[in-house]
Amino acid sequence: MTILDAFERRIAEDEGGAAVAMRIVAESARLLGAPKLIPIASAHIDGCLYHGDSGTLFAEKLVAGAARVQVPTTLNVGALDLLRASTVKLAGEKRAMARRLMAAYEALGCRPTWTCAPYQAGHRPAAGEDVAWGESNAVAFCNSVLGARTNRYGDFLDIACAISGRAPLFGLHIPANRRARVIVDVTGLSAHLRDSDVFYPAFGSWYGKALGETIGVIDGLSGVAGEDRLKAFGAAAAASGAVALFHVAGVTPEAADVAAALGAEPAEERIVVTSAMIASARDDLSTAEGDRIDAVAIGSPHLSFAEFEALAAALGGRRLAVPFYACTGRHVVRALDEAGRRTPLEAAGITIVADTCVVVTPILAEIAGVLMTNSGKFAHYAPGNTGYSVQFGSLEECVESAVAGKLVREGGLWN
Repeated sequence: MTILDAFERRIAEDEGGAAVAMRIVAESARLLGAPKLIPIASAHIDGCLYHGDSGTLFAEKLVAGAARVQVPTTLNVGALDLLRASTVKLAGEKRAMARRLMAAYEALGCRPTWTCAPYQAGHRPAAGEDVAWGESNAVAFCNSVLGARTNRYGDFLDIACAISGRAPLFGLHIPANRRARVIVDVTGLSAHLRDSDVFYPAFGSWYGKALGETIGVIDGLSGVAGEDRLKAFGAAAAASGAVALFHVAGVTPEAADVAAALGAEPAEERIVVTSAMIASARDDLSTAEGDRIDAVAIGSPHLSFAEFEALAAALGGRRLAVPFYACTGRHVVRALDEAGRRTPLEAAGITIVADTCVVVTPILAEIAGVLMTNSGKFAHYAPGNTGYSVQFGSLEECVESAVAGKLVREGGLWN
């Protein structure tokens, strides 16, 4: 039975939006078997994406009840690009309700970040801090790369935690539940492959399917696994296998080495990864055949400034033959403007999408076509969410294909 302290009980027994939030968190804790609630340092909200009128009405009820978030709280993507509203084809009453939803979350005191990569927009809780984050890639990054502690908080428990300043004590908030059980050994893969950007979403897709929710420690990525690569890996692993925490020996904060990640306990299993296993996972991300492509979309999770620089370098001033969408947060759009990088990209044919992405709201042309992407998460969700089939490839392959107007493959990397 979950035990509330005197402060929590007083809030829960009151009236208004704060009471609603505290009761939601308390009842969730009871259902989860959590013994008590714990204070949190921050929150990231996934419930701000419009999926139907009930979400809007729920948020507006909290606003009407004078609720306010009690901790620093960022917002995941919405259903509209507020910086370039004409980009999104959502119309009529749905568009109005989506806008009302976004406005309600701002009224609750949330920061209007509108990004699935809040950790690259300045929201970086410290290692060991308890937080309540939604959005699968953000949860994986927060737990794994930052070392903060969160479970996968879904709609609308995430905002209830932010308003109450509390979360149930269960799951990954408990240190003993965070140790690795499985060693994933990639030391036998070529150094060239491990040092390529395209390896990480393919590896993440394999990892999620192979491990599911089991926590693993990866051995063999020290010195090559930077933040953008871990972002791509975690997003693909979370999409394919509900991964909320992974460790990388010598890289992530709870994995100074393999033994530290295991908590000095023996591993339950050791998986030696081969290039054939990763190549098979890469191939599975493509659902289309032939050399047709109708659009290219990158930026799931949202692109960083460094990834835009890599895009510009690959493009080399050339013009594109098919629509090319680059999804990012408004913090990156500002940085692109300040550096004078946005105008050349748009002149080449890049459509920069902020606040949202092409897989969660109607932006793509309404055809049953082929979407090319370098994102494992886009590849996983695009067929079901957009109706497009997928060609997965590296950033360079995406650019070369968009310039040529048909699929272009590079050779050699996976041999």
